Amino acid sequence: MTKIAMIGAGSTVFVRKILTDLFLTPQIGALNIALMDIDADRLRTSETIARRLASQSGAAATISAGTDRLAALEGADYVIVMIQVGGYRPATVIDFEVPERFGLRQTIGDTLGAGGIMRALRTVPVLVEIADDMRRVCPKAPMLQYANPMAMNCWALGLLAPDIRVVGLCHSVQKTSAMLADHLGEDLRDISFECAGINHMAFFTRLEKHGANGVEDLYPRLRTVSPPDDELVRYEILRRFGYFVTESSEHFAEYVPWFIKGAQPDLIDAFNIPLNEYPSRCEQQIAAWGDLERDLLSSDGSDLARSEEYAVDIVRAHVTGEPAIIHGNVPNRDLIDNLPQGCCVEVPCVVDRNGLAPLKVGALPVQLASLMLTNIAPQATAVEAIVTGNHDQIARAMALDPHTGAELSLDQIWTLADAMLKAHGMSGGPPSV
Repeated sequence: MTKIAMIGAGSTVFVRKILTDLFLTPQIGALNIALMDIDADRLRTSETIARRLASQSGAAATISAGTDRLAALEGADYVIVMIQVGGYRPATVIDFEVPERFGLRQTIGDTLGAGGIMRALRTVPVLVEIADDMRRVCPKAPMLQYANPMAMNCWALGLLAPDIRVVGLCHSVQKTSAMLADHLGEDLRDISFECAGINHMAFFTRLEKHGANGVEDLYPRLRTVSPPDDELVRYEILRRFGYFVTESSEHFAEYVPWFIKGAQPDLIDAFNIPLNEYPSRCEQQIAAWGDLERDLLSSDGSDLARSEEYAVDIVRAHVTGEPAIIHGNVPNRDLIDNLPQGCCVEVPCVVDRNGLAPLKVGALPVQLASLMLTNIAPQATAVEAIVTGNHDQIARAMALDPHTGAELSLDQIWTLADAMLKAHGMSGGPPSV
């Protein structure tokens, strides 16, 4: 029986997605699912849904749920982490409201910038605690890490818990490849691609259709596509940099200095940028949670289908030995030649019974690597702040962030960093790890 511990299982919608994938994959065999969260009420909902899914799918699974993390991890073969430390309130609200007082506006705030850096400061210590627990009770289990900010979290874990096998998992490659197939009017099964970079800033360096007439480079056609209103930023990046990026326009707009500019408010409308999108989305979800919970609990299982998430592919490949290829976030150990050694990169990985093996990519087009370096610089500085507890590195990380640096002066950035640390109760510096 394969034991899978799910830490942060109060994320009910995501838990349902991962469990559906697992329960619809009989090759894995019998499953022992241990759900853990600090929110007992949300955990109860997830447990009820998990039991219903197991029954509806006919999966051989035992389900347990509790707030004791060590008990959930005991003897686990896989650990899936999906935590949000601090929750929407107060943490995410602080991440948006404090920068906005300084004139710094964000869309999602979970990957980079002021919001992403603060999220890393509060998330990494908890991830290290999970790694410490794993070392005690399931040292051979891989950590399938879904929490954002992905790159900073995984980079810090690699330094602070190097003995724990960690891979960061996202769905941006899968979702974007499916979106591009739709925009081109093609079947995704006929498309092959190469994609690599850093999380939320990986690029499709090859995009081809394989058919009866041979191999067609799809980029010439993609450049003629009339972009939908919610993807104007990404198509502009395609036009200027020559390749298509994996993360959505609403995310990508805040990773660069060109789209959200107080001095040029017309850009917001021109590129249809949804400011404060993440808080708005959270408020809508909170307001609709009662109805959503009832829908989830009353579902008859007729909508069960595999998702695009990689977790089940990893488990199935490990258990059966049948190889799978995923895109994982791992340390750059001679994988991408023109990105710094040790930074967190997102590259193709082969998974089989022996584990996960990242594939060497080589050098990326120079303009793409250069763009990534503008995000790796604040990541590196924030990670050092977390690892060393150096208070000054937090402000420096924010100053190096392309969007923050384009909007605020150095005096403003240092004052902003102090204000955010105070609002999060970290006036003495980053939490100890």
